[in-house]
Amino acid sequence: MTNAVTPPGTPAPANTFTSAVFRPEPLAMPGGDETVLRGGRHLFPLLPRAFAGVRRIGVIGWGSQGRAQARNLRDSLAGTDITVTVGLRPGSASAADARAHGFTEENGTLGALLDVVAASDLVLLLIADAALAEHHREILGALRPGATIGLSHGFLLAHLAAEGGAPPAGHAVIAVCPKGMGNSVRRLYEQGETTEGAGINSSFAVHADPDGRAVDLALGWSVALGSPYTFRTTLDSEYRSDIVGERAILLGAVHGLVEALWQHFRLGGDDPVTAYERSCEVVTGPLARTVSRSGLAGVREGLDEAGRDTFDRAYSAAYRPARDLVAEIYDEVAAGNELRGVLLAERRLAERPMSPVGTSPMWAAAPEVHARRARREVPVDPLTAGVFVATMTAQVDEFAERGHPWSEIVNESVIEAVDSLLPYMHARDVAFMVDNCSRTARLGARRWGPRFLAACQQNVLPAVQRPADDGLLAAFLANPVHRALASAARLRPTVDISVDGSAG
Repeated sequence: MTNAVTPPGTPAPANTFTSAVFRPEPLAMPGGDETVLRGGRHLFPLLPRAFAGVRRIGVIGWGSQGRAQARNLRDSLAGTDITVTVGLRPGSASAADARAHGFTEENGTLGALLDVVAASDLVLLLIADAALAEHHREILGALRPGATIGLSHGFLLAHLAAEGGAPPAGHAVIAVCPKGMGNSVRRLYEQGETTEGAGINSSFAVHADPDGRAVDLALGWSVALGSPYTFRTTLDSEYRSDIVGERAILLGAVHGLVEALWQHFRLGGDDPVTAYERSCEVVTGPLARTVSRSGLAGVREGLDEAGRDTFDRAYSAAYRPARDLVAEIYDEVAAGNELRGVLLAERRLAERPMSPVGTSPMWAAAPEVHARRARREVPVDPLTAGVFVATMTAQVDEFAERGHPWSEIVNESVIEAVDSLLPYMHARDVAFMVDNCSRTARLGARRWGPRFLAACQQNVLPAVQRPADDGLLAAFLANPVHRALASAARLRPTVDISVDGSAG
């Protein structure tokens, strides 16, 4: 198999753009000013200009992203002459839910997948990665001349590159990639009806632009989704950072680390509930909130002197093992091995579905911990905080070394975690999220989560009693990520995501 993406270390292009419709603005980042577009409902009147030439948007698929994006686009474009139609496989089990949300055959907004593709000016391919890889020839072959291909992930282009292929000529290829799960995309959009700025950030990319209008179309798509701000990337860069991130700090590492820490606290004498609070509850609750509001450095600053000492020793013990694992994951993604694994698993899992990960003893403590939340505030455990922040920083540093733009680095490594995924994990638990996420993410978390668990048990926790590494701590305190997060914080939504206990 040839490399599925641009080789590691390839510099990303300047992360700037202009628009004939919207007014982007500069955002100061460590590598120089980048360009972002602030979203908001006040921009909705500009959407017809951004979508010029588009009369029908076909949303293909009703998974997490399809379900959210179809509804957001329909609501944002209400009153225009642009129709949003959902395309599903004949007999799809999702059709009933699509109808329940107003997409029906009777009103012309629900149809057979290939029929919707053929009738649409903008085709958003939001079906599962493996399904898209399997059926892309017939889907792309059904496109009407000049239709724009829309993606929310770089998986398809990575697959085409692995096969030595490319998207069909004559079609614009754009991407808008929300930095959060579909439920976050929809829930914060709904909150935005009453709170200006609520939403999930998105990146956008333009892979092909035959008529020169792709940037405005991608920006219009992002604004219509309710993104508070949108930054530019490439589909190669988005694919690498997204797939690596979900196998590391966004999902796989979180699962492995909290299980390792729970076992550590149990061996130290804690009862199951206390051990759960000190590990999982800290990560998904107070630690996530602290990072969201005060950045990574704010976690350490919020501890007392003894807590900082523990944090420093834990950070020192965890950083290098975490960095080694993130680098290994990155190489596996860049070589196409993770993509190949997803496609192989699709055939295997048709006969043998994945067993759940939420059956280990740790997760039995979750209901009691959740029930105690109203009665007590769990403090940040400095050992857990040091291990988690070190892992998050390790991913940040690896992405920076590989040439990703800073907007992408902080969104894929920090903001998506603390403002979208961890709140949902807090509402249920980490294991629930692993067992109910996309198949691509679930496979990655199940492969790499145990590696993080083993590294924590074998390398990190035995070393936490050693003195802190002054060099590592100095590098952490001087890390450019703090400036990047402070700059991004100016664009942070004014409200936290509202979670009702459901991750589905």
